[in-house]
Amino acid sequence: MASTVLLVGTRKGLWIGTSDAARVDWQWTGPHFDMEEVYSCMVDTRGDNPRLLVGASSSWTGPQVWRSDDLGASWQETPGGAVRMPDDIDASVERVWQLVPGTEPGVVYAGTEPGAVFRSTDGGESFELLRGLWNHPHRTQWGEGFGGQAFHTILPHPADPQSLTVAISTGGVYQTDDGGETWQPRNDGIRAEFLPEGQQYPEFGQCVHKVARHPDAPDRLFLQNHGGVYRSDDQGGRWESIADGLPADFGFPMVVHPHNPETIFVFPIQGGDARYPVDAKARVWRSTDAGASWQELGTGLPEGFFVAVMRDAMDADSHDPAGLYFGGRNGGVFASADAGETWREIVQNLPDVMVVRAATL
Repeated sequence: MASTVLLVGTRKGLWIGTSDAARVDWQWTGPHFDMEEVYSCMVDTRGDNPRLLVGASSSWTGPQVWRSDDLGASWQETPGGAVRMPDDIDASVERVWQLVPGTEPGVVYAGTEPGAVFRSTDGGESFELLRGLWNHPHRTQWGEGFGGQAFHTILPHPADPQSLTVAISTGGVYQTDDGGETWQPRNDGIRAEFLPEGQQYPEFGQCVHKVARHPDAPDRLFLQNHGGVYRSDDQGGRWESIADGLPADFGFPMVVHPHNPETIFVFPIQGGDARYPVDAKARVWRSTDAGASWQELGTGLPEGFFVAVMRDAMDADSHDPAGLYFGGRNGGVFASADAGETWREIVQNLPDVMVVRAATL
């Protein structure tokens, strides 16, 4: 029977949950990397044996990518050491915000703070800076969100290894079609509500919170913005609002159903003045028609929920029916084994949850 693994990265370490396909009973280990910030992690299932990669940041030694080939029973530093800037660049990596498998064997991408993207061709053993993006003329004008300047979204095209879509707070969406040599902004139609009236649709500078897509429909992208929820049907060439029907258009995560490219999930919260759900009710909202309409999913979810769910703290597994998971900034992790219809809390009282990653093994 297939098994399930859930990685939960927090401001003070990583926890690993395991279950079977029913996803009722969970066993937990942790904290791994106690007192280190874990903003990124991934489960690489492309080989014969699953590999865990974790981006952990220590206040003393800085960021480091760790690997485990035994589901967290033991950890090793990647031989290339931490994700580091080349010696000729006067900057230092503060955090690894994103770890994502590429479409080619052995390729892994890392997104960092300050805004940079690195590529590994050896399964995460070592990483090389994509200089074309670092040297982009827009880079010096990118700002920072409250969490810092970071490439939090990296979307390799499932059929074209030369194509990569990324997003940064604050800078917007960028895309390359030549393996990272050149990059173009892809922000047409995304509103930057924090800019003065008449300047709210710039070429770049939007505070994009998360972008997602389904591999079966790679031209279609879904985006959660700092004020706004959008869809693009041409890989970001033009964005259209799909926020109508939601209780708020502010939020952080954007998740696509693993088996249905028309189905997406968001966790709306109020804007910058009150970063918790409307009426303090924890609710996931689902669209089954690519954003044309929305349904509220709340069975089993709490009220009196005065925290947010961060951009990478919501994910889905690939079971059928699919499992959904999210972690709050109050340290609680909620799970649904029926694609969001019903929920229950599977672990509580963890530190501030920053990233959740699920995999079916």
